[in-house]
Amino acid sequence: MGGAVVDDAPPGVKAPDGGWGWAVLAGGFVITGFSYAFPKAVSVFFKELILEFDVGYSDTALISSILLAMLYGSGPLCSVLVNRFGCRPVMMVGGLFASLGMILASFATSIIHIYLCTGVITGLGLALNFQPSLIMLNRYFSEKRPLANGLAAAGSPVALCCLSPLGQVLQYHYGWRGAFLILGGLLLNCCACGALMRPLLPPKKAENLEESIPTEEKKIQPKKKLLDFSVFKDRGFIIYTLAASIMVLGLFVPPVFVVSYAKSLGYEDTKSALLLTILGFVDMFARPICGLIAGTKWVRPRTVYVLSFAMIFNGCTDLIGSQAKDYGGLVFFCIFFGISYGMVGALQFEVLMAVVGTEKFSSAIGLVLLVEAIAVLVGPPGAGRLLDYTNVYMYVFLLAGCEVTLSAMVLALGNFFCIKIKHGETEAKLEMAVNAAEKEGLNRGVEEEKDHDGEEEPKGKDNGEVCALKAGEEEITVMETGEKEEENKSI
Repeated sequence: MGGAVVDDAPPGVKAPDGGWGWAVLAGGFVITGFSYAFPKAVSVFFKELILEFDVGYSDTALISSILLAMLYGSGPLCSVLVNRFGCRPVMMVGGLFASLGMILASFATSIIHIYLCTGVITGLGLALNFQPSLIMLNRYFSEKRPLANGLAAAGSPVALCCLSPLGQVLQYHYGWRGAFLILGGLLLNCCACGALMRPLLPPKKAENLEESIPTEEKKIQPKKKLLDFSVFKDRGFIIYTLAASIMVLGLFVPPVFVVSYAKSLGYEDTKSALLLTILGFVDMFARPICGLIAGTKWVRPRTVYVLSFAMIFNGCTDLIGSQAKDYGGLVFFCIFFGISYGMVGALQFEVLMAVVGTEKFSSAIGLVLLVEAIAVLVGPPGAGRLLDYTNVYMYVFLLAGCEVTLSAMVLALGNFFCIKIKHGETEAKLEMAVNAAEKEGLNRGVEEEKDHDGEEEPKGKDNGEVCALKAGEEEITVMETGEKEEENKSI
């Protein structure tokens, strides 16, 4: 039977907006950190992997792409597993996979082994942790959800600040193989985070009411779909998915290449890796602050446009950062990229939750991540291929900036024109419904008067009475109009 029934926020259960939800938030904080920071943190090993296996930039960049592609592409599988077994067991199994992949990668003898172990196995394990943690966060928080999303999203820069220097230190002391082995052990903490994802329980009154329902009526109730494709009928969901897919083409490119960019300018490895720490430190504060602002009464209904602004900000930062010629310029780029990247990270899933609602979110996020996985497989490797042909980092950052800026325009313009039209249609239908309700109310009033008069008059003259009533109303209107005309003439 699994845990899907209990895990799916049963009827009568209100999001606590606190309590055990803070423990769930802490688990989501760690999971988000591992999921998003790992694909960037492994970039500190690229130089050594290039020398070890005699490959190019695009080949090593594919490691990060496969990690992200598994994180995104496993979305529908995660949705099905969560709806079938619940979040907690799925996350604990995912933690074992994430750890196993890094441990096996430490024994790799070719770049293909790295793809399979670090990319596929660890990526699948992180996916089985990341998506359920978002689902549980959505169930535990409602009014404070933007703030909760911002705080959980802050796990990514915090982990990046820690994992990037840690990877550099481990590599210096133990080599990349020893570093992979230790990082594999570190990923076992995902299992502990999964144990925190306690399902929401229905109140005792709801349980007693459910027990009192006959068995025959329980069987009639429809089963929950393991993957709900009806979200594609939502115009807002389609616009969001299209914009997010374009954004992902360029969003993850700068963090993957900024360390190599600094090394190409002649800076030492430790100083180059410090750029990711700076980026993560700024990102760390940008996410919760943005989540706090997004939760205000004026901003929350307009989070779609705030997300569009964040995406434009990020794209313009890439375009300007492409002109950096020294370490100071790269530091300047990392500061502003951290701010914009943090804003995007804090808002992207909050907007999706607002678009589809809690009930369909588990399916919607899986389908969105699947579509984005294709873009993830194209983005960083395509940028790496461009770098191999040109040996100029400027073109890589320009391409990423254009892609992110285009996605912002798709989201903002699509929402403004298409969703506005949809709201207009909804309002028209609502007005028609109100008019119909008013007409129905008038008819009921006539029938009540008819029933009241029917005590003195025969019942068989209903139609005549209505016509007489209407004729009387018209006669009164004509008389009033005539009197007004006579008054005007006399004046």
